[in-house]
Amino acid sequence: MRAKNERLAALAGAATMLAGWKLASLCIGKDIILPPPERVLIRAAALFAEPAFIHALAATLGRGLAAFALSMAAGALIGAGCGASPRFAAFVSPLLSAIRALPVIALILLFLFWFDVGAVPVFAAFLMAFPVVAAQVAEGWRSTDPRLLEMASLFRLERGRVLFGIRVPSMTGHLAAAAQAAIGLSWKVVIAGEVLSQPARALGTGLQDRRLMLDTAGVLAWAAAGVLLCALSDAVFRAFRLNLARHGL
Repeated sequence: MRAKNERLAALAGAATMLAGWKLASLCIGKDIILPPPERVLIRAAALFAEPAFIHALAATLGRGLAAFALSMAAGALIGAGCGASPRFAAFVSPLLSAIRALPVIALILLFLFWFDVGAVPVFAAFLMAFPVVAAQVAEGWRSTDPRLLEMASLFRLERGRVLFGIRVPSMTGHLAAAAQAAIGLSWKVVIAGEVLSQPARALGTGLQDRRLMLDTAGVLAWAAAGVLLCALSDAVFRAFRLNLARHGL
């Protein structure tokens, strides 16, 4: 019953947002400023029949997944080190704080000097996402039940068995939360990086091209593809976390 009420509330919120958008569009009366939602929807649906859009979507998908994989790998390593050693956590704290404070735009512009245009969005998203993963993994490492660790010590279990038999299961919820945050952040930063770096095939490049043509409906239609990627990945990880919660993890 609760889940049904939440779905109804979400639908009501979406309907209210669309109604507000439609009303604002009618009041403004200029498509170049704010086109109506139905026009954007038609443009977005038509995009999936265009090979250029499909290639751009596939390229952005690949960059986002690459950034996500890198951030999860690096974040897991750094986070485990921070959780296991307070000294290591203090050592890397200035670096992680600097990355969190660095504006994304400044990072992307800097990477344009160092990397190929196709790699800029990947490395920018990786640097933005991996501190989030590291923080979650460190918290999960520290939250492991000390009684389980004491029992492992008494039975002299090997480090590998302690890691994969106790530590990793204890961190499952934190890893899922880290993955959900990292994938959402990866899509946003990747697309922002593509807008500035302009790879041949990218959603961000399509957004910039439509902006230069003063095609507001086109900009919103291409942006909707990025929203769709975020929504799908968020739904997957949310379902995964709910499943973990049902099993008490």
